[in-house]
Amino acid sequence: MKETVVVTLLDADDWKRLRDLRLRSLKENPEAFGGVFEIEELIAEDGWRAKFEAVDYLAASIDGFDVGLMSVEVLEGDHGATCWVGGCWTDSNYRGRGVLRAMISYVDSHALEHGWQRQGLGVWADNLTAIAAYESLGFSKTGPMKPSDRHPGKFYLHMIRDAQ
Repeated sequence: MKETVVVTLLDADDWKRLRDLRLRSLKENPEAFGGVFEIEELIAEDGWRAKFEAVDYLAASIDGFDVGLMSVEVLEGDHGATCWVGGCWTDSNYRGRGVLRAMISYVDSHALEHGWQRQGLGVWADNLTAIAAYESLGFSKTGPMKPSDRHPGKFYLHMIRDAQ
């Protein structure tokens, strides 16, 4: 039986869900993000609520348990992007179950109303698993590798796709 992944667009009143998912992602996979658990765990409620002023957040759940997180920021980005996808994470116990695909499908379904038509993202150049997952969803590598400002010695790639 196939599990159903439910994707929800969070709002400021869901700040605890955002906080819990973000901290879980930073704790489980610190190498995948620019953020730092020890810094973000100190953010107070008003700081978490403020994050919703400029960025949309999606939570994915299976059987009522939150298993995935994604941020989507509307902007005029590199390579013609109308939005930037970030902070993508799936709980390691739920990988391979369509969580990322469900979140991207949600973005596609709501692209016109939210300005998410051309989606860009950055991914660490050495994260071959994530790159393959994004490519399977229609993202293409765009441009050369770029050095990270926050993590000297690390490089990232831009990837882009149009809503489908």
